[in-house]
Amino acid sequence: MVAYVVMGVSGCGKSEIGRGFARAIGGTFVDGDDLHPEENIAKMGRGEPLTDEDRAPWLDKVGDRLKEADEPTVIACSALRRIYRERISGRAERPVTFLYLEGSRDILTSRMNNRSGHFMPVALLDSQLATLEPPAVDEMFVSASIDQTPDMVIATLLSGLRRETK
Repeated sequence: MVAYVVMGVSGCGKSEIGRGFARAIGGTFVDGDDLHPEENIAKMGRGEPLTDEDRAPWLDKVGDRLKEADEPTVIACSALRRIYRERISGRAERPVTFLYLEGSRDILTSRMNNRSGHFMPVALLDSQLATLEPPAVDEMFVSASIDQTPDMVIATLLSGLRRETK
């Protein structure tokens, strides 16, 4: 079954793009935020960055959800470092394509300042940007800039996938 992870730092639009991408491919969307242990959400809500130890059970849940899927599945998950992406893919036991949403700090800050009801404070954006390891050429990924409409981002990702599968 086809497995995708919409990745990037907080504020890049993972959930919105993930939902739209899943609709476009006739798949299921899972918000990775819903898979976080309560302790992680509380820690981030206090403005404390997660450690690799904090992230491990969450990444395992993301990979397990992809492994259990019996239809095309799209999960929104920051997957900031290569070792996180490898952990997810290893747990999924199937190829996972990462859909990397990239954007400037200014755009990300603006988006985070204008959303409500999210546990991730703007104060953690710098730690996320410092942690981010963009996908390397030997990883399975397609990227899109977030400086365009959500529909255009989704179209860019779909177009990139078509090019990759040729």
